[in-house]
Amino acid sequence: MEPRTKVAAGKSALRPAPPMSTAAARTVRVSKVYGTGDAAVRALDGVSIEIERSRYTAIMGPSGSGKSTLMHCLAGLDSVTEGDVFIGDTQLNKLSDRGLTNLRRDKVGFIFQQFNLLPTLTAVENITLPLSIAGKKPDIDWLAEVVDTVGLGDRLTHRPSELSGGQQQRVACARALVARPDVIFADEPTGNLDSRSGAEVLGFLRRCVDAFGQTIVMVTHDPGAASYADRVVFLADGKIVDELADPTAETVLERMKHLDAQGSGKGAA
Repeated sequence: MEPRTKVAAGKSALRPAPPMSTAAARTVRVSKVYGTGDAAVRALDGVSIEIERSRYTAIMGPSGSGKSTLMHCLAGLDSVTEGDVFIGDTQLNKLSDRGLTNLRRDKVGFIFQQFNLLPTLTAVENITLPLSIAGKKPDIDWLAEVVDTVGLGDRLTHRPSELSGGQQQRVACARALVARPDVIFADEPTGNLDSRSGAEVLGFLRRCVDAFGQTIVMVTHDPGAASYADRVVFLADGKIVDELADPTAETVLERMKHLDAQGSGKGAA
């Protein structure tokens, strides 16, 4: 799976200059514990991370390392046991349930391994569903640009059952982008796709960063998928243990092998 060539910062006429404000998202000494007593599991252990605006960040680690938990806490899908989480300047763990719901609706986009499309709606109805729920009308020009970028202009009236897996995931990507969220979180977005469809989706996400200045955080186990990112953060045992800038599939794979060897050296189960 070959990544799309990345556009260097400041060299794309389409890419806006990054805002001067805070990071798009961040955690400060976040811990997450599931269960109590002897059954307690510490999924995250004092994690502090900043997600840069208009950048593509991949989160990787062995199974059970806490990567999905970190993404869910960053996105406000899960609460934290200790520490603080921010989207922009908004502290998530100080919000009410209603405030958190509104923030996820207005500021955050989601792409999951399962496409989560409504089978009775057409592609374009699925794309605009979050706006419909919020009682908002889509920006027609922006919707057209998103549809053009995702390459589904001739599939808008088709229902999910009439689309391939790759096309369904591109609908899900467009749905995440159409509300212009501050951050898009993608959890194994190519996990159910073949290599060609996966490359199309990853290329689309890359273009969202380069052309639109979108901020994307992606959890993946695939070095090829991670090579589309600007930065890879590695977790092990609930802690950030390494990171890599301007990754290639080869450098990511080598770093993962090193982490696996360290884990084996500790005699981890």
